[in-house]
Amino acid sequence: MEYKKPLPTPTPISKKYWEAAREHKLMIQKCGDCGENVFYPRAFCPKCMSSNLNWIESSGKGKLHSFCVVYSTGYPEFREDVPFIIALVELEEGVHMLSNLVECKPEDAQVDMDVEVVFDDVTEEFSLPKFRPLKSG
Repeated sequence: MEYKKPLPTPTPISKKYWEAAREHKLMIQKCGDCGENVFYPRAFCPKCMSSNLNWIESSGKGKLHSFCVVYSTGYPEFREDVPFIIALVELEEGVHMLSNLVECKPEDAQVDMDVEVVFDDVTEEFSLPKFRPLKSG
């Protein structure tokens, strides 16, 4: 089945992030000068403006910082998905990521709940990182 939703447009800066996601690895950047963890991918550290950014693998675990449940959308490609949860996740490494919360009913979503990354292989080229409630065990 053909994927009909928008796909990312990798840039030279974000290319490594998307390549790693395809391998089901969640990567963030770390500043080699001040030690700041950085997400979204960028050319300069937002704390010290250094261009000495390196890629590190995130644990993929974090907390649901905030969320919104979408019950209606004007975008036809997303209509069959409603309701869905747009999630702002704070990773253990301290950065925030905007994504989706999956495998969770809207009424079960709670701020500060533990979450973990899962990857949605939407095409051969792209795996999208999403989050689900952390499974114990």
